[in-house]
Amino acid sequence: MNHSDITICHLTSVHPRNDTRIFLKMCRSIAAHGYNTVLIVADGQGDESVAGVHIYDVGAQPGRRLQRMIQTTRRIFRRAVLVDANIYHIHDPELIITGLQLRRRGHRVIFDSHEDVAADILDKTYLASPLRKSISFLYSVFEQISCKYFDAIIGATPWIRDKLRVINPNTYDINNYPVIDEFNDCVNSDWSNRHLSVCYIGGIYEISGVVNVIHAVDLCNSAVTFDLAGHFTSEVLRDNIQQYKGWSNVRYHGYLRRSEVVQLMSTCRAGIVTYKPAANHIAAQPNKMFEYMSAGIPVIASNFPLWRSIIEDNNCGICVDPLNPNEIAAAIDIIITDEYHARQMGENGRKMILERYNWAAEERKLLNIYENLLGVH
Repeated sequence: MNHSDITICHLTSVHPRNDTRIFLKMCRSIAAHGYNTVLIVADGQGDESVAGVHIYDVGAQPGRRLQRMIQTTRRIFRRAVLVDANIYHIHDPELIITGLQLRRRGHRVIFDSHEDVAADILDKTYLASPLRKSISFLYSVFEQISCKYFDAIIGATPWIRDKLRVINPNTYDINNYPVIDEFNDCVNSDWSNRHLSVCYIGGIYEISGVVNVIHAVDLCNSAVTFDLAGHFTSEVLRDNIQQYKGWSNVRYHGYLRRSEVVQLMSTCRAGIVTYKPAANHIAAQPNKMFEYMSAGIPVIASNFPLWRSIIEDNNCGICVDPLNPNEIAAAIDIIITDEYHARQMGENGRKMILERYNWAAEERKLLNIYENLLGVH
């Protein structure tokens, strides 16, 4: 059987069609290897084909979460059935039922768990504590019952892999390591021409720690600017953050396309990823940490044990208490004022990406999973 005769269909109800993990890495990789690659989304932007990936849109999501979970998942299931894929690869917990329905029809189905969902629920502070605990417990039970029926499970980190492997032995990790070539322009950028700035690029939400970075920049001895890019998760959060005194030191760029992300990183002296110590962060491996390393800039990161083993053991940045703006400010000042060591840390990070933390190895693991399920090589 030729690869072109095999259809692999990725499904998401909540992620954007250009999601870094789903589209830029997974879908483009399998399409490049000749598989007929389909991505089903729900964003209302219509159907299109990009980089060999056929994107099918089931329409914009209804506003309320419950509506999305019922109506959108139904539309995704109906569209998935029409695709009649050899393998379905689902990316959202709310699509687990959809995956089980496809499995019941005799299809091979993979569940890709991007995060520890039960732990993530416990960190949702907008829910009352007893309700959080109840929902987290119920999801854990649901996960244990459902995941054993999938042909394979993928975790975005070794931690998630180990947790789910207890339920299903066919569980693997595909890490969010960067595509090496994407950040070449950053590495080639002249350090002396860079702004006296640090950047955070990603979703802006309360536990991402952005507020403490804004306070930290205001405490710095050096005249540093904070380049902030990404969507605010709520208008209330945006309005509150913009009231802080330190906001005058912020250059807010809004949402950036990938090419614009590369351009911004090429002008900065360091990348910030000081997430607060939420349960789902401590064992996470955030995209942006590895992207900063790939861009050849030092990383200022939270002092979680896993992150320290990556950042400090490889001397590619500084780990700090994410709840302490003074520590964050001190780290920023070191990187801004000590250009020699800052450049060295950036080079060390890039070296580790080239040698270990890159998408090429993860791509091979992903293809092996598909090939084993299909019985082809």
